[in-house]
Amino acid sequence: MAQALAHSTEGTGLAEILERVLDKGIVIAGDIKISIADVELLTIKIRLLIASVDKAKEMGIDWWEHDSYLSSRAKEVENQKKIEELETAVEKLKSGA
Repeated sequence: MAQALAHSTEGTGLAEILERVLDKGIVIAGDIKISIADVELLTIKIRLLIASVDKAKEMGIDWWEHDSYLSSRAKEVENQKKIEELETAVEKLKSGA
């Protein structure tokens, strides 16, 4: 008797799963606690959100737009603030001299 191989004709591909996850978003959460003799020494909370940029913005998450390591616009704003602080410090030194 030969067994026939079963093939799924309606299987969900990896691309479809990824599209669904990015569209809906998924949260993975966990805590790591280290304790000795019932004395808690360290707690680490881990939170991971996987979502598309559009979905994250819908949820009010846009930290990457304000991080100078990830956004050139944020880097320019940070540099401009530093320049203004330096100019203010120079003016204070000039007026005090």
